[in-house]
Amino acid sequence: MKIATWNVNSIRTRLEIVTNWLQQSQVDVLCVQETKAIDSQFPIDAIAACGYHAYISGQKSYNGVAMFSKQPLTNVSYGFGGILDAELVGDLDTQKRVITGNLDGVQIVNLYVPNGNSVDSDKYPYKLRWLELLGIYLKTSIASGQPSICVCGDFNIALEDLDIHTKTVSRDRVMATDAERDLLRKSVIDLGFRDSFRKFTSSGGHFSWWDYRQQGFERNRGWRIDHLYLTPDLFDRATSCSIDIEPRKLVQPSDHTPVIVEL
Repeated sequence: MKIATWNVNSIRTRLEIVTNWLQQSQVDVLCVQETKAIDSQFPIDAIAACGYHAYISGQKSYNGVAMFSKQPLTNVSYGFGGILDAELVGDLDTQKRVITGNLDGVQIVNLYVPNGNSVDSDKYPYKLRWLELLGIYLKTSIASGQPSICVCGDFNIALEDLDIHTKTVSRDRVMATDAERDLLRKSVIDLGFRDSFRKFTSSGGHFSWWDYRQQGFERNRGWRIDHLYLTPDLFDRATSCSIDIEPRKLVQPSDHTPVIVEL
């Protein structure tokens, strides 16, 4: 089974790039983030023409997540409210950032973690609250008896300095602050999930996002913020995890590129 994650930065703008990649890669499931399209405007027919079922949770101009699967998914749910009480979720499902579904006994959780903007922005404490709730959401999923879980998406967090080009490391910059990293560890890694990419690659210099500005991609001044975390049974089954930089070389690409794990 091949599972990929990709922040496409507008599905309609990148539609040709995405559909071409689907046809070439033949992944079993592609989890996309930042689709920026309401459900009625989502290009479902184009995805179907590639041989994929589309499950979408859209939002106009911002956010939005979707899953494209060769085989139908089961137990698809949307938002934290798919398994948590509304009182606990509060306002954290207003933005469309969570979608999950099952394929062949594997629960795939697709996330678009808030960026946070800057540490002095009101979006930063929102991000921290969102990450706290993510931990509760995953604990609840585990407690329900689901043994095999892949949590993937754009986490908007570089967990280690190794995941950032050395010339851009700043511990007080959003996506690299101690508070964000600590919450990622608490809400995901401390629950037993493991970083599939680091099973196969221990070195730095591997990134999944590059700023459009200042020739970020051309100079490889990137960040590794798109992750696939696996429960121990899936981690043991993983045979590869790679970052495909080819789509980032195209005309008008997303600023992110796909990351793929094979089980």
